[in-house]
Amino acid sequence: MSPITILLADDHEVVRRGVRALIEAEPGMAVVGEAADGREVLPAIERLTPDVLVLDLLMPGQSGLDVLKAIAARRLATRVVVLSMHASEAYVAEALDGGALGYVVKDAGASELLQAVRQAAVGKRFLSAPLSESAIQAYARRVQAASKDPYETLSGREREVLQLAAHGHTNQEIAGRLNISRRTAETHRANLMRKLGLRGEKDLIRYAVRRGIIEL
Repeated sequence: MSPITILLADDHEVVRRGVRALIEAEPGMAVVGEAADGREVLPAIERLTPDVLVLDLLMPGQSGLDVLKAIAARRLATRVVVLSMHASEAYVAEALDGGALGYVVKDAGASELLQAVRQAAVGKRFLSAPLSESAIQAYARRVQAASKDPYETLSGREREVLQLAAHGHTNQEIAGRLNISRRTAETHRANLMRKLGLRGEKDLIRYAVRRGIIEL
């Protein structure tokens, strides 16, 4: 039987090395490539045709959510498992809605990631232990029931900037993380503040906590 082929997409080299070591020690799995920038993922999928993509959501160049949308738009056969530090219902629901079959938090046990990859390879869903299918579905229903959720008007890049800003990163630091100019980071920040009706840093943090983007 052919091994499950896997592409790793994460901008942190130490994470990619750890996941590669974990997968390569597992019979029946093989890592066929890596990507450190969101813009590298689609070309790598088309070149390597992996069975499963293990994808971080917060990446420079192109966000993981935008990568998911591109995979769906091109109807690529590669299944996706998200490996993220974020366990909030908002992130999980959006990833699943974007086509991900698995969602594993980065502090989960190694066995969960391996199980998620196996499940995704055969077209089945897997959620990390802290995540509840019923909670995700309830969140999705709340979003659909809302007349107009301002968060849904944010672009993928604006959501990345929101997440980084909520964690206390300056515009210069955000620019470095996302490989954009400081002026662009400032523009995204100003736009998201306007769309969400936020007036300052305290408003932004309170909103992020309420939304589940960060935890106190």
